[in-house]
Amino acid sequence: MKKLLTILIAAFIMLPAMSQIKFGIKAGLSTTSLKMEEVKTITSGSASYTVEKLEGANYGFHGGLFMRLKVAMLFIQPEVLFSSTSNEYTVTDLASATPGLVVKQQFNQLSIPVMAGFKLGPLRLDAGPAASVLINSPRELITAPGFETIYSRMSFGYQAGVGLDLLNILTIDLRYEGSLKKYQNQIENTLGTAVNLDDRPNAFLLSVGLMF
Repeated sequence: MKKLLTILIAAFIMLPAMSQIKFGIKAGLSTTSLKMEEVKTITSGSASYTVEKLEGANYGFHGGLFMRLKVAMLFIQPEVLFSSTSNEYTVTDLASATPGLVVKQQFNQLSIPVMAGFKLGPLRLDAGPAASVLINSPRELITAPGFETIYSRMSFGYQAGVGLDLLNILTIDLRYEGSLKKYQNQIENTLGTAVNLDDRPNAFLLSVGLMF
């Protein structure tokens, strides 16, 4: 017991000398893809609409602050970022002869990933959980009475990727982000029947930062 206590005290004393804390700012771009395999149809009373996602990735941006605590080759890096992404759908009124309307939704979020990994020379490998809080009200997909778009105000996911540190100042990251929540958006009619839209959106994020 005395030996264990001695080891713990020694580790506690040596940890500040062995560890290194850095702060930084970062910014970058993201590409988001939605998984929505089929056209969704929703009806409220006598009105019916179809919703179909547009093919291809949507681009966004992110930026914010991070802190890195490094001990030997291991590190933990919490971040607080503002991120903005968008989704695009084609919404068609089935009672109208006009073509479908392209609706773009903007999602502004506060993203809080907590990354952990190891560093070998300038190369880093990391992964960790990520929480996102929606801080705006995206545009309604169907503006007609009897329909309401419901958004997840808070969601949880994960990030994993590789990074590169240059000259102990410049940091570059490429990450994959996945969602743990099955559906992010739903459209509900007056009867409370909900139609699920995107299924677990994912994204690739590229960022550049400066450490101090």
